[in-house]
Amino acid sequence: MRTQAQAVVIGGGVIGCSILYHLTKLGWSDVVLLERDELTSGSTWHAAANIHGLHDSTNISRIQHYTMNLYNDLEAETGQSCGVFQPGSLYLAQTEEREHQLRLQAAKAKLYGMNFYEISIEEAQKLHPMVNYDGIRCVMYEPDGGNVDPSGVTSAYAAGARQNGAEINRFTPVTATEQQTDGSWIVKTPKGDIHTQWVVNAAGLWGREVAALAGITLPLQPTEHQYFVTETIQEIADAPNRLPSVSDRDGEYYLRQEGQGLLVGAYEKNMKFWAEDGTPLDFAHELFADDLERIEDNMMNAIERVPAVGEAGIKRVINGPMIWSPDANVLFGPLPELENYFCCNGIIPGFSQSGGMGLMAAQWIIEGETQYDMYAWDVARFGDWADKEFTKAKVEDQYSHRFAIHFPNEERSAGRPCRVRPIYEMQKQMGAVFGLNVGWEHPLWFSDKPDTQDTNGFTRQNWWGPVGQECKMLRQNAGIIDISNFAKYICKGPGAADWLNALFANNMPKAVGRSCLTPLIGKRGGIAGDFTVTRVAEDEFWIIGSGLAERYHTRFFKQIPLPHGTTFESHTEAFCGFNVAGPKSRDILQRLTNTSLATADFPFMRSKMVDLAGIELLALRVSFTGDLGWELHCKAEDQMRLYETLLEAGKEFGSGPVGSRALMSLRVEKGYGSWSREYSPEYWPQEVGLDRLCKMDKNFLNKSAAAETMSNAPREDLVLLHLEEADVNASNADATGGEPIFMNGKGIGRVTSGTYGYTVGMSLALGYVKGAKPGDRVQVMVLGTPHNAVILTEPPFDPKGERLRA
Repeated sequence: MRTQAQAVVIGGGVIGCSILYHLTKLGWSDVVLLERDELTSGSTWHAAANIHGLHDSTNISRIQHYTMNLYNDLEAETGQSCGVFQPGSLYLAQTEEREHQLRLQAAKAKLYGMNFYEISIEEAQKLHPMVNYDGIRCVMYEPDGGNVDPSGVTSAYAAGARQNGAEINRFTPVTATEQQTDGSWIVKTPKGDIHTQWVVNAAGLWGREVAALAGITLPLQPTEHQYFVTETIQEIADAPNRLPSVSDRDGEYYLRQEGQGLLVGAYEKNMKFWAEDGTPLDFAHELFADDLERIEDNMMNAIERVPAVGEAGIKRVINGPMIWSPDANVLFGPLPELENYFCCNGIIPGFSQSGGMGLMAAQWIIEGETQYDMYAWDVARFGDWADKEFTKAKVEDQYSHRFAIHFPNEERSAGRPCRVRPIYEMQKQMGAVFGLNVGWEHPLWFSDKPDTQDTNGFTRQNWWGPVGQECKMLRQNAGIIDISNFAKYICKGPGAADWLNALFANNMPKAVGRSCLTPLIGKRGGIAGDFTVTRVAEDEFWIIGSGLAERYHTRFFKQIPLPHGTTFESHTEAFCGFNVAGPKSRDILQRLTNTSLATADFPFMRSKMVDLAGIELLALRVSFTGDLGWELHCKAEDQMRLYETLLEAGKEFGSGPVGSRALMSLRVEKGYGSWSREYSPEYWPQEVGLDRLCKMDKNFLNKSAAAETMSNAPREDLVLLHLEEADVNASNADATGGEPIFMNGKGIGRVTSGTYGYTVGMSLALGYVKGAKPGDRVQVMVLGTPHNAVILTEPPFDPKGERLRA
């Protein structure tokens, strides 16, 4: 066994072997995989191993598409069969909402050149004559869908990795992982130790246990999961071709051919946890006792759709474990708090994602960043707040609603509330309807009565009208927005200015009371973040960024060593904030402070420490609404008093509380981008209009990558679109994000943010396009159907910034 390695992958399931293989494909041959038992032990060997390409997330669709296409190439490269069957997959819609989802996915498939399209019921009957199509509204066909052999795929990855120089050690459990002072690791096993630069935790069911060796707690929870295989069905035995799989998610089961019978699996409502206190170390290729009664309702749905299921005997039942994260997405990426420790845990559709997941992991480890924005998978999306209780509640919800549609703007209640601010109960009594933001409850909108719940769907829902009232109140008078979930940092000390200048692309403010906007540049030269930096003293700066990305951004902050005597600390929990915005915001606030808020004394992008009704706070003259306004940041213990004061003072001026959905509408009216939507490492500074803030006459993090990308013409342009009222009114739907954009029948881009602009009377969307310019007419595929739109020449609200600077 080797004693030195560039990377040690822990876990010999399909994901660990894929990561090992892709590390070698990107040029690392001194890599080792350690497996405590035999390859495929745990969850891999008993998986149903279905493969499909489409996902609601565009980048996950790209990864699944890559994976589906990889298996045949892998067979050719290694000579190891992957057991690939691709008779296609039929996707059935029983409801209007499912039809919307499938049509939207078909539009995305057309944009990205993927094979997924609508067929008639008659065509579907020819492909799968055993299906009862009664009540089906539409059918989509994915010709490349199917399944693979779990052991064959895993063995092929392993063979390919070995051919490229990797070493695989079976029956070699890891007993310790010890980090060294230089960031490298010692991985201990009964067969000896390995000194490695990187540790990759791909331990599947034992992901928690392997993480614990490094002092890490991962939010993971295993469950039982069942499927069964029928005896031979004569109609299948006599069929000239293999039958396509059936995805009838409204029926909450999956079905495909297995041998000369059918395989049927389900995610039942009455789910069952397993190994809550830890996965047994002696578990390997075992299964649980059959418990088909738990999935009886799902079975009956399958029988109604494919009657032959009920007529055939059951040949075998597979009841085995799976391990889940709180949102059913993988926990993926380098752990922000440790050097060179990579997580890849909690994978559910492993055989649809294994190839792309291995490629992304190898890119991140070797090249420093993935080619796609994978925040939806990033382990940094959860923190210590995602404890065992929260994880179990979320896993139960995810498992039992596995095939339910995840609607745009949907907020699920499981595991909540998790983290709350001092004014949570007060906001609740005021009618706040809450969303979840990295564990924090924050108001989405305000109802006229407490305990109102969101309705969910692709069309306009019960919050559409009230959100419009909040927007109009703010634009006409003023509004008070809780922005406590923004990330807040303080950098202090003699080296603060130098450190921030070395980190961020823009020049830091030189005068006390000045603020600037600045990008954070990623390893490939894209936009890893956007921040507001304010100099509050000669040696002290406040930095405001995305709360969603706080843990993610930790990786970047750690790349620049802090100068001696200088500190950089998060104050997101210690401080709360409000944005008071609108034409009467100055009148409201001036009643509460002796500090002059007149433009001459307090201009745009300036800040001051002020006393507001006896509360000391930092006031910044900025507003994400694009309107006149101030951000007010106070200590958490002062939040209640400040909120009560602002609400009371605002009554005279027709002001009131405003939620984050209204803020979304207001910022899109102004054409403002947002991190994780318009801003991500995939997009170059000149594509998002932030190149002017990249000061190339100084050094900053990843400057060379920024210089390289900025030397190129934009691949796409960020634009603002106005969707025609006739189409929007007919569908009763606005864009929400992800919708393809076409021009003259050709795909030219996609929507990143969509909303109704209540104060400008327009259905609006921000998006990226190529080969189009302001004034061009395009089609936005809202609900998967064309909605005519025009690219605007300027934002419809305050295009010259007169209100903002008033």
